[in-house]
Amino acid sequence: MIQFHVLLIILFSVIPQPTSVEGLWVTQDDETNKEKSEVLLYQKNGKLYGKIIRLLLPEDQGKLCKECKGVDKNKPIAGMMIVKDLILDDDVWEDGTIMDPKSGKVYDCYLNIEDPNTLKVRGFLGFSFLGRTQIWKRKDQ
Repeated sequence: MIQFHVLLIILFSVIPQPTSVEGLWVTQDDETNKEKSEVLLYQKNGKLYGKIIRLLLPEDQGKLCKECKGVDKNKPIAGMMIVKDLILDDDVWEDGTIMDPKSGKVYDCYLNIEDPNTLKVRGFLGFSFLGRTQIWKRKDQ
């Protein structure tokens, strides 16, 4: 019986555990592949949120979200909350939203870790096959 418990401990210590999505991520423009921003992903009350910490392109510095609706309209993009209310289900964060500050549109969203330094972020309207995927890279600490 002791051997069985030792075997279980060894097995569970060898199985890779999912890496946390929390931390600082660098976003890339889907069209130009240029690094656009740094987004901080963090958990609050069991849900995942993401805030733009810094815009990386010189032409984006100081930009306001002119196309946003509601309280975000004409607010600085840097500092803006763009990922909201994602819930972890297995290894996928889902059932929340992501906002595109360029268009002001809000999309359903899911994201998951591809590897410890790569995050797949999918925004869509209604059906996940009707959307687009971005790859975010973890910022070196």
